[in-house]
Amino acid sequence: MKNKKIYYWVCDKSENSGEGQLALFFLKNLRKKYKTTEIKKPKIKNQFLSKILNYKYIIPFLGVLYCWKFFFYKKKIYYINYLPLWNFALFLLLPPNSNIGPITGGAKFSGNLNFIRKFLFPIFYKISEIIIIFRKFNLVFSTDLLKKYLYKRTIKKSTFNFIISNFKFSNKKTKDKNLDFLIYYRNHPNKKKFFPVYLIKNLVKLGFSVNVVGNKLNITNIINHGFLNKKKLIKLQKRARYTIFSEENLYSIFTLECIKNNVLILIDKSNNSKLTFFKKRFVKIDYQNLKELRKLNYLYKNRL
Repeated sequence: MKNKKIYYWVCDKSENSGEGQLALFFLKNLRKKYKTTEIKKPKIKNQFLSKILNYKYIIPFLGVLYCWKFFFYKKKIYYINYLPLWNFALFLLLPPNSNIGPITGGAKFSGNLNFIRKFLFPIFYKISEIIIIFRKFNLVFSTDLLKKYLYKRTIKKSTFNFIISNFKFSNKKTKDKNLDFLIYYRNHPNKKKFFPVYLIKNLVKLGFSVNVVGNKLNITNIINHGFLNKKKLIKLQKRARYTIFSEENLYSIFTLECIKNNVLILIDKSNNSKLTFFKKRFVKIDYQNLKELRKLNYLYKNRL
């Protein structure tokens, strides 16, 4: 029975972003235990000021200020996102006895910020870890990507893979699979390096139907659907046979939803060691071997 009321701050509830999807998923589980009331963001008429305050690196600290307001009202508070482990200032400035949503971070990045992420972030992780332990925050992580940066005693007290642990899967097989590939693409400057464009081009050359959601991918003979709401996305997943895994975060929400809807995930053999969960749902293949790619339709019929 939901007999406790909480007030929560969330920076992003969009279905089109990873942070937004994580927040929605966390809220869904939270509402099973509590009556929830969102701490509303201020309405600002000045467009320039509104743009600044809603900037992704500013709005989390605006949320901290609002959490302090409700702390003084003696309300139970949840701060849900953004919560990257590198941002030690957030963990330091939140009010006492705050509850926090899943901690994120540890995904692979490339580009100009890669140097900072490689050398400075591990230091920031340790600072955050010390603050979190001292302030006795709940230690729930969205994935296990940060495990290697944590002390053993912290690992013992922590819960990892929040998304996977709370995701409900069905063994019910989906019929009418008439799309070969459904792929999620984000034109992110620090992530697109990991996206195998050459693989998509080879799939098109071999005659596979390729459907893309998210940002537009400029490859001839593919179908770009853009960003879709959850219902439309699930409909496409139920029609798709394959997708490809996200190298910067293997068990993304999109990947888990695909597994739920009986979509097999193509993974290059070089990444086989990264598999931990749902190994039977992945097809290990040499991305550059056209002979193996040609056999995919045959493989699908024999895997499900």
